[in-house]
Amino acid sequence: MPLWVQRASNIFLIARFHGLTSSKSIPSYGPGPGPEAVWFTKVVCLLCFHHSQSLDVFGSDYFRQNLDPHIAFTVIHHINTNLNNPRLAFRFLQCTRINLNLVHCIGSFNLLLRSLSQMGFHDSAMLVFKYMKADGYLLENSILESVVLALANAGKFEIAKEILISQAELGREEGSIVRPFVHNSLLSLLMKRSRVDEAVDFFKHHILRSDRLFPDTCTFNTVIRGLCRVGGVDKAFEFFNDMGSFGCSPDTVTYNTLINGLCAVGQVNRAQGLLGNLQLQDGLSPDVVTYTSLISGYCKLGRMDEAINLMDEMISYGISPNLVTFNILINGFGKIGDMFSAIKMYGKMCAVGYPPDVVTFTSLVDGYCRTGEVDQGLKLWDDMNSRNLSPNLYTYSVLISALSKENRLNEARELLRQLKSRDDIVPQPFLYNPVLDGFCKAGNLSEANVIAAEMESKGCCHDKITFTILILGHCMKGRMLEALAIFDKMLSLGCVPDDITDLRRLLQHI
Repeated sequence: MPLWVQRASNIFLIARFHGLTSSKSIPSYGPGPGPEAVWFTKVVCLLCFHHSQSLDVFGSDYFRQNLDPHIAFTVIHHINTNLNNPRLAFRFLQCTRINLNLVHCIGSFNLLLRSLSQMGFHDSAMLVFKYMKADGYLLENSILESVVLALANAGKFEIAKEILISQAELGREEGSIVRPFVHNSLLSLLMKRSRVDEAVDFFKHHILRSDRLFPDTCTFNTVIRGLCRVGGVDKAFEFFNDMGSFGCSPDTVTYNTLINGLCAVGQVNRAQGLLGNLQLQDGLSPDVVTYTSLISGYCKLGRMDEAINLMDEMISYGISPNLVTFNILINGFGKIGDMFSAIKMYGKMCAVGYPPDVVTFTSLVDGYCRTGEVDQGLKLWDDMNSRNLSPNLYTYSVLISALSKENRLNEARELLRQLKSRDDIVPQPFLYNPVLDGFCKAGNLSEANVIAAEMESKGCCHDKITFTILILGHCMKGRMLEALAIFDKMLSLGCVPDDITDLRRLLQHI
């Protein structure tokens, strides 16, 4: 035995690893090691630990003769799990594979691939997978799920897709099928990252055409939902119509998604027809989500009579409206200025045991402001505070805009000041612009400039409307140099002027 191996076997150092090979937490991939193998394993672990910068020590014939896949797995497990160093474990696998031609067991690959991908070492994880493929191994389904999700969550979609596709191709030879949960999760994450076209392409060209990546109803639902979110309802219907060809049947979630998608693009009559189709399906029935989606569609179009009829139909079928249903109806009545019906619906909501939330109050405040009853809106604002309900971004926006239109600028300004203490609200230009416009039109440029500075201090970038208001305000007061400076700042920030904002055009008319 070489001298450096004898030194590494020093009893004091080995004691640190005394129980590692007999630990019950280490799964077995092969026969358990005998006493000599236990001590040899400890020596290998120590060498990895003390020679972590260079593992050339594993190039000798001694290790070639004594290092087997089971011992290697135990070493990799210890370094990866107990020392929390998957990169060192990977280097050990790589070194012994290349220098000793050691064929590692599937457990080593599974363990490293999951750990490396979860800890963000994606390039190393991809190398491990390539080694696996070269050795003819298949990932276990549970490991595959973990790896694909870890990669996808890190935005490494290309690597995740490559691993999934390769696994499916290898599985064809082994008769192994990838569980739909894996590609469903990948598709869902692509949709959430707004990579809808990429998700649809993967679905069409790799899942629907594969004999190892089988779609299920959830797969179709995921794609249909993603398409509906971006207005691709017609494309979503193409996949809906193809479901039967792949042995999948639409469920209530499928119908709900399509109904909501149709309502989002204003095709309420078509959505109503789809509700009728759902009611005819054996084993399926509409639920509160179905009706609420369709009610929302009618409310957006101001067709409140049909929305109420749907609510009555829903109740007649034993389906109770929920808080979202009531809020949508209250908002719908408020949008058309029918506050009598909005308050009546609010009363029904409270009567059935649903306490109002910030959405309820915001809808009522908006309705009163639309009908010119701003003071009623302010009373509701006080009612919210008494219930310990915090106004959200849109509650502020509705009241600030209404107060500014009524030239109650000091009250609107006070609401803006309250925002300084609200770290949970990210200021947006549409909150400030109405007050800014009011002070500019009133000739109070000093206050307007203070508000503009407050916007910047809160990290709220000026938009085209903000710049237009400030430029016009300074021009009307004859402050052309200040207007030019604002115009130059607008251009420097990449905000492109329109015909109204363009100062050169303004100068021609002043």
